[in-house]
Amino acid sequence: MESRRAPVPLETAQGGDIATEKQNGLSENEVAYCRLLRGSSGQKKRSKIDKVVAHVVEVDYDKTISTITSHGIGHMIGAGIYVLTGTVAKDAAGPAIVLSFLLAGFASLLAALCYAEFGARVPKAGSAYVYTYVTIGEFWAFVIGWNIVLEHMIGAASVARAWSGYVDSLFEGAVSNNTIKLVGHMHAGLLADYPDFLAFTVTLAYCGFLSLGVKGSAYVNSIFTLVNLCVMLFVIVVGFYFADISNWESEESGGNAPGGFVPFGFSGIIAGAATCFYAFVGFDSIATAGEEARNPARSIPIATIVSMAVVTVGYVLVSSALTLMVPYNTLNPAAAIPDAFSANGAWWAKYIVSVGALCGMTTTLIGSLFSLPRCVYAMAADGLLFSWLAKVNDKTQVPVITLAICGFLSALIALLFDIEKLVEFMSIGTLMAYTIVSASVIILRYQPASRCNIKSPTHTAASPTPTTPAHPTEKDSVEDCGGDLRLSFRWVALMFGKQEPGKLVANAVVIFTVVSATLFALLQWGGQYVQPYPAWWAVCLIILFIAIILACVLIILGHRQNQLVLTFSVPLVPFVPLISIFFNVALMVHLNPMTWVRFIVWMTLGKLIY
Repeated sequence: MESRRAPVPLETAQGGDIATEKQNGLSENEVAYCRLLRGSSGQKKRSKIDKVVAHVVEVDYDKTISTITSHGIGHMIGAGIYVLTGTVAKDAAGPAIVLSFLLAGFASLLAALCYAEFGARVPKAGSAYVYTYVTIGEFWAFVIGWNIVLEHMIGAASVARAWSGYVDSLFEGAVSNNTIKLVGHMHAGLLADYPDFLAFTVTLAYCGFLSLGVKGSAYVNSIFTLVNLCVMLFVIVVGFYFADISNWESEESGGNAPGGFVPFGFSGIIAGAATCFYAFVGFDSIATAGEEARNPARSIPIATIVSMAVVTVGYVLVSSALTLMVPYNTLNPAAAIPDAFSANGAWWAKYIVSVGALCGMTTTLIGSLFSLPRCVYAMAADGLLFSWLAKVNDKTQVPVITLAICGFLSALIALLFDIEKLVEFMSIGTLMAYTIVSASVIILRYQPASRCNIKSPTHTAASPTPTTPAHPTEKDSVEDCGGDLRLSFRWVALMFGKQEPGKLVANAVVIFTVVSATLFALLQWGGQYVQPYPAWWAVCLIILFIAIILACVLIILGHRQNQLVLTFSVPLVPFVPLISIFFNVALMVHLNPMTWVRFIVWMTLGKLIY
């Protein structure tokens, strides 16, 4: 049986009315995709079609659970283990980084499920930006897109800096020492100790490579993924051979650093988890494979849970081996794993790990630099950024100007900032984006079906059953009950007045998010008023915030969900998305205050451009 469908020509997607499209033999699903590309959902029309995407849309509709799972593992296991472990263990969580990875993995799992439903609402695979644009609206799409740009830019810079650090470690610090001799130190608190010209050069070199239109081979990426897995297995096995349990038990870790397994307390675990969240970025590849699965409703949740579990266990074991090999405060953030082997006299292991790490980081760096200009291009093509950023080279089909600007900015960041400050800044944009995604899942579930901006033919209306009777006031179909109050919650209308269907739910989600953030901010930054003997006003505020949060949940439960059936739906709505928001907000609040200052500056700049 054929598992591939006929490709959709790009020129068909670019223009033509719907009748013509149907005459060309396109299915309703493909017609919806063509309309999406032209921006026919009542918002700004796209000025160009994404010429960077291949000229045909070819999908394999026969992917199994094992295929999707391995696909997800390959996308998640990248540079995160090499970039994050040293910095988070040394500066944020200590040996309790293993708990940080567990917490970050759970938060990522919830976000991945919400992302998967978003993917099911749009006919074709895409990013969180595309999903938000066609379902929620232009402004929130801009917010998510701008955050994704930040994620890729900082991610590329941090990987380049780690790449340089591993090369420097291979040559016994010759690169950094010679750089300092030539140009000296940069005496500024916000900048790195010295400019990293190697990271700057390698970033520009890969940008030049991508500007030629050369796409990474899936075969090569698979090999590098296999190398990554082998390196992780090697670090786990050999690392535990050199393990010393006293590195977790000693109350003194040397110098002025606190000792023990949790040297920085519970807040350190949360702060570490907020940063470790970046290591799981890549789970979106599972969601976007939903259309290609045999049974998405079964395949997506199983593949998501299994791949998350495998990656989380791998990260936990690697970080355990690392912090057992050497005291956490002696780790070198730029090359933590090879230097830990060196400290135990295993010089041969250092070279094996470094070569494997360079392979993994090369793949991740190219992936970030490949995705970054395309996100900017998509936003420019939609009219959300300057239109000249959407110009594509006719020969290479690459947005060369956008690639050059984004690549130079990433290289400049890698040149000036050290990996510790970059790692702090990596996760905040991602956490913000997936908080919006989780909130959007709830909002869309409680909207009338007719108000969803784009409906894929995969959507069907559920028939009323004896256990789910139709609302007495609905006129045409069960879909129309989305956002209506349940009969037992009529008292809500007496309190807030008559509202448009879904509006009260949307307001409740916003209030839930803001109050959750305020509650965690009080617990994080008002510690002297909360512990060990809380002030009376702090107790009153905490009780008030919890009461508001529970009231928001109750109001949401008091409304009916629309009855659209998707290829995949998040289970236990609204609880799963609300827990995801709750965790994401908690992680964001525990990030460094300076990270928030930089993030606010970044968002302000984006607002001015918008």
